[in-house]
Amino acid sequence: MSLPSNVHVSRHPCLLGKLSLLRFKSASTREVKALVNEIATIVGVEALASALTPADGPKDETPIGFEYTTTTIEPQALSLVPILRSGLGMVEAIQTLLPNPVPVHHLGLYREPSTLEPVEYYNNLPQHVSSASAAHQSTPEKTASLAIILDPVIATGGTCAAAIQTLREWGVKRILVLSVVAASEGVKRAAAEWPGAVEIWVAGVDTELTGSGMLKPGVGDVGDRLFLTIGK
Repeated sequence: MSLPSNVHVSRHPCLLGKLSLLRFKSASTREVKALVNEIATIVGVEALASALTPADGPKDETPIGFEYTTTTIEPQALSLVPILRSGLGMVEAIQTLLPNPVPVHHLGLYREPSTLEPVEYYNNLPQHVSSASAAHQSTPEKTASLAIILDPVIATGGTCAAAIQTLREWGVKRILVLSVVAASEGVKRAAAEWPGAVEIWVAGVDTELTGSGMLKPGVGDVGDRLFLTIGK
């Protein structure tokens, strides 16, 4: 299928195998949690290798007394932004990959059932402070240079696009979207929201959506499967 140049679909054979396992209807909550974590790890490795660059840090010393130059990553101002609820299942994987702790800012978005359009119900991004007002504060809030959206399923693309727009208004310079599986039309919609600054990395792409906006064949509602709320 034809996808925008800022959408990257992994061809890692282990990743494809794990995505196949995640599609199993009989997978337990424990198995779903483990698979989402493992898929996020592989997608994260591929995405972060492209988005981050190594840089020389300060000098330090090894346990046997040899001096060496430490390695840091650029950009240093990073934030993880999981989309509630299902994005929480990807947080630990990306935190483990990054060499240093980074802030985690949560966005709560749900799709209105009749229109399938996103509705924001929670946002804990620090209030954006302009450079002029920041000069008068001793500890101004720092907007991330790179925000990493964690959204396991991109269906219609409306939720992901809304998150991108929110982060753009917050003042980020670049956005990396990590996802487990996406619908082709949905991922195109999200990629078009801010094409010059957004890169989307996904384990797999499905070509169809159901009338209720679910991926076909898809992986079901990942949030419900993670938190054992199926049939709520």
